[in-house]
Parts: sequence; structure tokens; C-alpha cells
Amino acid sequence: MREDHQDAVHRVDAARLWQRHMEMAQIGAIPRNGVNRAAFSAEDIRARHLLVSWARARNFSVSQDAIGNLFVRRPGLDPDAPPVMSGSHMDSQPRGGRFDGIYGVLAALEALEAIDEAGVETRRSIELVAWSNEEGGRFAPCTMGSAVYTGARSMDEVVGATDNAGIVLAAALAETLAALPDARQRAFKEPAAAYVEAHIEQGPLLEIQQKTVGVVTGIQGLRWFNIEVFGKTDHAGTTPLKLRKDAVRAAVDIINALRELTHDPADVLRFTVGRMLVTPNSPNSVASHVLFSVDIRHPDAATIRRLGDAVEPLARKAAGVCDVKVTPTLQDDPCAFDKDVVDTIENAANDLGISCMRLASGASHDANYMSRVCPTGMIFVPCENGVSHNEAENAKPDDLAAGARVLTAALLELANR
Repeated sequence: MREDHQDAVHRVDAARLWQRHMEMAQIGAIPRNGVNRAAFSAEDIRARHLLVSWARARNFSVSQDAIGNLFVRRPGLDPDAPPVMSGSHMDSQPRGGRFDGIYGVLAALEALEAIDEAGVETRRSIELVAWSNEEGGRFAPCTMGSAVYTGARSMDEVVGATDNAGIVLAAALAETLAALPDARQRAFKEPAAAYVEAHIEQGPLLEIQQKTVGVVTGIQGLRWFNIEVFGKTDHAGTTPLKLRKDAVRAAVDIINALRELTHDPADVLRFTVGRMLVTPNSPNSVASHVLFSVDIRHPDAATIRRLGDAVEPLARKAAGVCDVKVTPTLQDDPCAFDKDVVDTIENAANDLGISCMRLASGASHDANYMSRVCPTGMIFVPCENGVSHNEAENAKPDDLAAGARVLTAALLELANR
């Protein structure tokens, strides 16, 4: 590793990185050290302002695109060379933790600052990106910002989405964009030389193997659906069971059928029902309508395709006397990350004497979409007991800093090619 690159890596400040996590965690703070910072919310806008204040204190330029992705650039020597990009997201789950997503944003900022403090000149510009609406907890689907940016989805496909309160995404997005009126407007799909995303693992493997950094080789595929069951409201005490069109009972039967479909003795496949809305949601009324989500994931493309294709016919069969509507909301094929970027990350960890291992990601990330338009890789750091999407989510300051040092070294290598 070059001497000036080593200087930059050693300028990664663990205390500064930790303090910024704690400051961000105050925006949308909920009990038990949790965070509720929904996409395009007042809390999301506050987080954006805080990030921009740190960036502008370094004279880094700031831009945003039409879906609300936020970019921070440290310029390189060749303004015409496509930049190297790094980042993640700032929105959280409704009862999320302090590190999911935001670590990748703050690690990228720390890398930019460390490089700047060391005075290292890079051939390519290095850009931090904070992707909008990665979680999909308020407006479905997830990874929306990166999907629209890379052309996998169009603006027309997403701007009509509504949250549980009936707020339309277009209105919330307009308010978010207006909150940074002096940010330069950015086009979609601008060329990038490479993209590296840092993230907490959201699983237990690094902790079990006592490794500090995960060198991510790819992301498993997923298919999401909303299933609606239509029944009839009746009195719970007077209507005989055989005369009912009970939407909850039909929904339970569908979920049980899907559990059988997705049974996997090897425990590789992932099946989740994470959201359920019931109407009229009264304890003494038979439900007339149920909407629930289905999330199926597997690393094999043929398997995820077969299971996803079976969801609608199986739901219709299991619903009995109730009517069913199945709406696909997201489909991502498995992806393999660029070998050269993966090797660069692994070499950086080895050069720095930071223990590492290769592993695949079970969770989806914005890196999935970026891998379709440029060479891409990811860096994982451990999270306590593998817990994520939970207020108890935790990470160690030293691990966060180690991941940021590997990120800094990898970005410098890629930006000088």
C-alpha cells in the first residue's frame, strides 16, 4: 500500500465515526436505543440536513436526483473520469436500530474526510451516496432509490405508492427535495467506475467466526408480494362458521400453505409474512378484508423463480370461499459481485492486518442494483448476536472503524485506476 494511502487509512477516526452515529441516532430516536426514521419523513429530512452540514464543512459538493438520492463528492484530478461511489441509506425500519444503512453512509463520509485530511489526490472523484427509501417500510417497494437511479424501475412506477396513512409518495418526495433547494440537480444513471457499500452484517456469521470484516461475494434473490383476501363482515357471536366468508381465516390458510411450499430442511430458504392489515379490525366482527405481505428469498435463481410463480395459484386454492388478489411488488434475481472489486476489498483487509472472511448476503441492499451498472462489492462488519431491524441492534466502535479503514483503502485503490 502506498505511503499516502496508509496515512489516509490511519486518519480514520473511530471516535468521530461513533459520535456521528450517536448524533444520527437522535433523529427519530425511540425507546431501547431504537430508531424510527422513515423515508421522506421529517426525520429523514433532518438526517439529510445533518449529513449535508458535515459535507459542506469540508467543501464537498452536494447534489440530489429526482427520487431523492443524495450525493456528496470529493473531486478527483480527472473531472471526466467516472467516479468511484460508496454509501448506503439513512431511512430505518419502524422499530429499527442505530447502524442499519446509516453505517455505510457515515463510513463513506469518514473515508472522504480521512482522504481529505491526508491530502491524497485521486485520479477519479469519490462520491458518497445516501440512497432514498431502501427499507420500503413506509413506501413499498424497498431499494427504491437505487432501483430508479439505475433504471431498474421508472419514476412512474413508484410515485403513486401510498403509506399506511394514505400519504402519496409524490407529495412526501416533493417536500424532501424542497428541503435542500441549493443542492445541484443530478441525473439518473450517471456513469460510475465502481461502487462499494459498507454495512453491518445483519446476521451472526462474522461474530461466530470471530472475524472483523466480511468480504461480500453477492446477494441472494427475492420475490415480494402483497396478498389481499376479500370476505364479508358479520357478527362474531351470531354468524355460524359455515356461513362465513372470514378473510382472516382464509389468510391463515394461505400462509400455512405457503409455509408448506417453502419448507426447507437445509434452512437456506427464507419465507416471511411481516405485514398484515385487517378490516374492520374489530374483536367481535368477522374480517372482510386482509392484506398481508409475502417475502421469499433464496440464492438460486431457478428456485426463487419456481417458488414465486407458485404463490398466486396456491393462494387462490387455499382461500376457499374468499376472493384473492395477488400483487407482485418486487423481484430481484441473485447477484454475484465483481471479482476484481471483491479481491480489492479482501486485499485491503489483509494489507491492514484486519481479519476477514468471504460470505454472501442474505439481505437485499442497494448494491444489488448498482451491480447491474458498474463493478460492485460490499464490506460487512459484525453486529451483536446478528440482530438487525430491531431496537437491540448494536455494533462495536472498533469494528465500525475497521470496516471504514478497509473501505478507505479500497476506495483509494479503485479511484486511482
